[in-house]
Amino acid sequence: MQWTLVIPLKPLALAKSRLGATTGDGLRPGLALAFAQDTVAAALACPAVRDVAVVTDDTLAGRELTALGARIVPDLPGKGLNAALRHGTAAVRAERPDIAVAALNADLPALRPQELARALDGATPFARAFVPDAAGIGTTLLTAAAGEDPRPAFGPGSRARHAASGAVELSLDGVDSVRQDVDTGEDLMAALSLGVGARTAAAAARLLISD
Repeated sequence: MQWTLVIPLKPLALAKSRLGATTGDGLRPGLALAFAQDTVAAALACPAVRDVAVVTDDTLAGRELTALGARIVPDLPGKGLNAALRHGTAAVRAERPDIAVAALNADLPALRPQELARALDGATPFARAFVPDAAGIGTTLLTAAAGEDPRPAFGPGSRARHAASGAVELSLDGVDSVRQDVDTGEDLMAALSLGVGARTAAAAARLLISD
């Protein structure tokens, strides 16, 4: 089964605000871009992924992610993460109504293509399914089979909201890279310990992070 991934990305100047305490505002936008680049590159290398649509209005991010092979969907709603996901899903299904879609976070710099494939394969039997984040509170991946509304409810506490909405929680081993999103300095250290993509590694090398 092949999936179309929809990845929302805030304008880089606003993205990853909680990382500011670790990175400073000077390096934070570059790290946010690196996270998105490594996430998109890994997703496009996944055998279960047909294509990737990134919902963003950021000009630099749009240019860099297009170069990697992503489709850019302008964030016309401009009303946050879930509105962007609904808009992106509608945009890709306007062309191919029968596709299975999956919403994926843009801040998974350690993402491994085979681990993403394992998660997507695990979701295949279900109308809607999700992978909780490493903290066990949020969500990093939400899938919807062909003809199903993803009904995204991302944000703090989204694990409970997605479960309450009827999406099946995927309890899978060996998908740590799918679960490890990055919101804080501690998250970044955890991602680095898993092994991040080349762009994040280069951006993170500019930081001095102590244990």
